[in-house]
Amino acid sequence: MFTKADIEKYFIAEKQESLLFVGVGIAALVLAVVFYFVCKTPFYKGAAIPLLLVGLLLGVVGFNVYKRSDNDRARNVYAYDMNPAELKTKEIPRMVTVMKNFIIYRYTELFLAIIGIVLFFYFRTNAARQFWCGVGCTLAIMALIALAADYFAEKRGKVYINGLQDFAGQIK
Repeated sequence: MFTKADIEKYFIAEKQESLLFVGVGIAALVLAVVFYFVCKTPFYKGAAIPLLLVGLLLGVVGFNVYKRSDNDRARNVYAYDMNPAELKTKEIPRMVTVMKNFIIYRYTELFLAIIGIVLFFYFRTNAARQFWCGVGCTLAIMALIALAADYFAEKRGKVYINGLQDFAGQIK
């Protein structure tokens, strides 16, 4: 039986994971600055680029999800009691889109991880190309971190959307 507590649980977990994204994003940005301006070797300068780009992406996405989670939670808990049809007409289509986006994210992250691994192994023994080795190393690491986080978010989303669909099936 799908309850308001299930809605609360989903959005609280979403908010917590978004804080993790913000934390990883900030850590990546700090590390990028340290790598680029302190370490200064070609490997670390290359490593700073994916840290900066992916760190910014994770930080911005995490902040936006964090910022909207409470409103989404309140809106859907209210709809559960006062307008259950809204869960069927608005929340389920929103979640269908979210779940489709997870597929896009998964393949993008896998692609970036593979590119990073290839760059790392192709250039690791070439002293003149250590910049690209650094790019590959951190690109693979950051892509795999994002992939792992999205894996758990997708699992949580599947449980939530299945509950919503069961609940919507009971609405007249």
